[in-house]
Amino acid sequence: MTQDLQGQLQQLDDKFKAINQSTATHLEGLLWSKPITYWDYIQTDALLNLQIQRTTLPDEMVFIMYHQVNELIFKMILWEIDQLCHTEKPSTPYFTEKLGRISRYFDMLTTSFNIMTDGMEVDQYLKFRNTLTPASGFQSAQYRLIEFASTDLINLIDNRFRATIDRNTPYEHAFEHLYWQAAGKDHKTGEKSYLIQAFEKKYKATFLTFMEEYNTINLWRKFKEIPEVDQKNPELVAAMRHLDYTINITWVMGHFNTAKKYIESTPGNHEATGGSDWKKYMLPKYQKRIFFPELWTKEEIENWGEGL
Repeated sequence: MTQDLQGQLQQLDDKFKAINQSTATHLEGLLWSKPITYWDYIQTDALLNLQIQRTTLPDEMVFIMYHQVNELIFKMILWEIDQLCHTEKPSTPYFTEKLGRISRYFDMLTTSFNIMTDGMEVDQYLKFRNTLTPASGFQSAQYRLIEFASTDLINLIDNRFRATIDRNTPYEHAFEHLYWQAAGKDHKTGEKSYLIQAFEKKYKATFLTFMEEYNTINLWRKFKEIPEVDQKNPELVAAMRHLDYTINITWVMGHFNTAKKYIESTPGNHEATGGSDWKKYMLPKYQKRIFFPELWTKEEIENWGEGL
């Protein structure tokens, strides 16, 4: 019984006493516990049984797994954003560290898109995609949460309606004018498609709560809380611009070009599986979706997404 071990036992005793627990009971429990294994800790068996194909086409598995990987990365991004945005007046080093993590996750997402672009046979995709209607990647709730947590809500409003909405606008009204609403509505009647009806039934309450929660603590607001001199640091500004451009142009265009390759590979109906006008919904030049507009020049904003 070394002095270090005695000290550790004392720390354990203090820990358990603080929550009114018996140290002896917990130590006895260790006698019967199993050693941890990699597969139990990572839950490998459960993870590898989440890929359920709807067809017999092999490349559908690529499609499923890639989207599941995306959702796991989205969760990692939200994990970092949650910590940063719920830190009151974060220090510049802490803000920079979290920003770097978030940015690296999105860099990985954008550089991995060739897995989808070049990783499936067009003929197979065009067959199994018919079994996916009316589901759509549009319905990724985590991606919407990332948007709400990254910027002021006004920057996510459809570009046509931003002049009529401000911080006093009820969240319910603002929700109906988010940029992605246009992708799920009939342009003539305004009626919502099943794609967006199902999406809202599942997630609308969560979205409204999240919109309100991050209204004053989003990533941009946290940037404005660090010292003003640091807000003008060229390297930090460049990092913020990089994240903005990566999410709203590089990532979007990677998705767009992949969809274009497969959807337009044959003559006929070029609608997305959810029935949306996917080009106007996805192309950055239409929505001018920019998370940190104060960090871009007027000319850069006017030319956002042009030439792509």
